[in-house]
Amino acid sequence: MVSAPSQPIVECRGLTKVFKDFWLRPRVTAVDGLDLAVRPREVFGLLGPNGSGKSTTIKLILGLLFPTRGVVSVFGKLPTDTAIKTRIGFLPEESYLYRFLNARETLDFYGRLFHLERRDRHRRMDMLLEMVGLEAVQRRPVGEYSKGMQRRIGLAQALINDPDLLILDEPTTGLDPLGTRQVKDLILMLRERGKTVLLCSHLLADVEDVCDRVAVLYGGKVRAAGTVKDLLTISDSLVLETDPLEPATVERVRELLAHERKTLRKAEAPRKKLEELFLEIVRRAQAEGAATSGARADGRLPEFLTQGVATAEPAGRAVIEQLVQGEKPPAPPPPAAAPQPAPAPGPDRAAIAGLVQPAPAPEKPEAPRAAPPVDRDVIEKLLNKDEKK
Repeated sequence: MVSAPSQPIVECRGLTKVFKDFWLRPRVTAVDGLDLAVRPREVFGLLGPNGSGKSTTIKLILGLLFPTRGVVSVFGKLPTDTAIKTRIGFLPEESYLYRFLNARETLDFYGRLFHLERRDRHRRMDMLLEMVGLEAVQRRPVGEYSKGMQRRIGLAQALINDPDLLILDEPTTGLDPLGTRQVKDLILMLRERGKTVLLCSHLLADVEDVCDRVAVLYGGKVRAAGTVKDLLTISDSLVLETDPLEPATVERVRELLAHERKTLRKAEAPRKKLEELFLEIVRRAQAEGAATSGARADGRLPEFLTQGVATAEPAGRAVIEQLVQGEKPPAPPPPAAAPQPAPAPGPDRAAIAGLVQPAPAPEKPEAPRAAPPVDRDVIEKLLNKDEKK
């Protein structure tokens, strides 16, 4: 069931997490009265220095930690509700992978956790490996991967279940500029296709490029929140971009502004970002056919991620929702009585029973009749007669 636009995907109200010591004494307040809401189909950024409470907030949203105070909901339910787990994809800050498995076996393992059918699972594995540029090294054990390659396979496992909510904790850590640009492009494409992304990072340039709204944390509290445009716009300045001007023309503009009691603060040629220059160099090298032993960066977005958010859930989920909410699901209508087919001619059961039953024991043969007794006198006479001869 797709959430209504007015209902936040993630909502935190007064969220507080206090870590205690062995004696249950408060030791660290990681999150302190956090209020935020992540709306459907937006990229929301959590900013802040190390130790500001970003990772703890994500763990509370995922149900990996229990809040000390406050309320957090995901898709309108508690984070511990197992009914929402299949709709979430998560890339942790550290890639917790089985080092002895290769890339295909890793994705197959996570696909099995979501009960994906074998054919669908293998199809998604092929598309994701192409997307992250690891199809050429998919048979190598993950333990032999560099950190950047491990982040790539970690991103693939976070997308194997086609989630509605994607939570990324420092997704570009360890990636080269090419991989970083690829991850940012992926986030923008997912947003266009109806996904919701919660991005946690301390790299401000990454958040600025992709996020719709951000919240800046420090000491477990929200210090500033709003759209990127509202937070970054400098209201007391104005930037004019024109074609190249001659120095004399710039001077006349300066004099004109002086009549308006304004000052021309800067007049210089615009500069590219270093990231843009880097990507241009790499693209030229790729166009020339230069070989590389690293991960490829021209992978396409998998087809199963381009279908957008489903408009209807599986048939069984509605029943599960009613059971979770304590409602009794309607009884299914009784099945119509099917006509009974005529019995097919079968084997002779009497003959089968005769074969199955043990055969009777054979009768003992009759003892041979005893021969009549020999007349000894006749034998003696015959013997004596032969001797006389």
